[in-house]
Amino acid sequence: MANITLVDDDENIVASVSLALESHGHKITAYHDGASGLEALESNPPDLAILDVKMPRMDGMEVLRRLRQTSQIPVIMLTSKDEEIDEILGFNLGADDYIHKPFSQRLLIERVKALLRRTGADGGEPEPAGDGPTKAIKRGKLSMDPARHECTWDGRPVKLTVTEFLLLQALAQRPGFVKSRDNLMDAAYDDQVYVDDRTIDSHVKRMRKKFRVVDPEFDAIETLYGVGYRYRDS
Repeated sequence: MANITLVDDDENIVASVSLALESHGHKITAYHDGASGLEALESNPPDLAILDVKMPRMDGMEVLRRLRQTSQIPVIMLTSKDEEIDEILGFNLGADDYIHKPFSQRLLIERVKALLRRTGADGGEPEPAGDGPTKAIKRGKLSMDPARHECTWDGRPVKLTVTEFLLLQALAQRPGFVKSRDNLMDAAYDDQVYVDDRTIDSHVKRMRKKFRVVDPEFDAIETLYGVGYRYRDS
């Protein structure tokens, strides 16, 4: 059972989503506006958050932006908008997944299940990235401990979301080897979840920014245009 915070101003969606997830053993706490939801997420962090994009008092994008300043809990965004810019913005802000309304309860449950499985919040161990080991990784200034979801660069902590951590783990396990975007999708996402190339690019871009906060010269993640990415072990 996982603790899930749902923030959506549509009472029908709150009722149906809560019922569906509770039937699978999860505990749901719901809020109907962004400001209340953010306060709850910061004061009592759940295992996973589901945020609607369009809400009163504070929209879901702003909730996500503020949340990512202090927390890396997994986040699924819900949106009724059919515009790519919203999805790209959500991933750039640190969302782990995105679901467009209207959606089936089965789809949502599978997405929640996949994300909880990746974090270990379903009661099991966190999934490894691809077929790699779960043991700690040391690559030059980079240190990663998958069991604790901890990442440091030159001894300084770098807070990564679940998706970012899995992407970096997949790259760092085999430095010098090129990983295509499809390879990285397989490493960071469940088989039942499809994301496009721009999603991977958004995660990598955000990850680089986080490392450059602690080291402005960070350049360990290389882009091979038209091919993919690789980790350069210095």
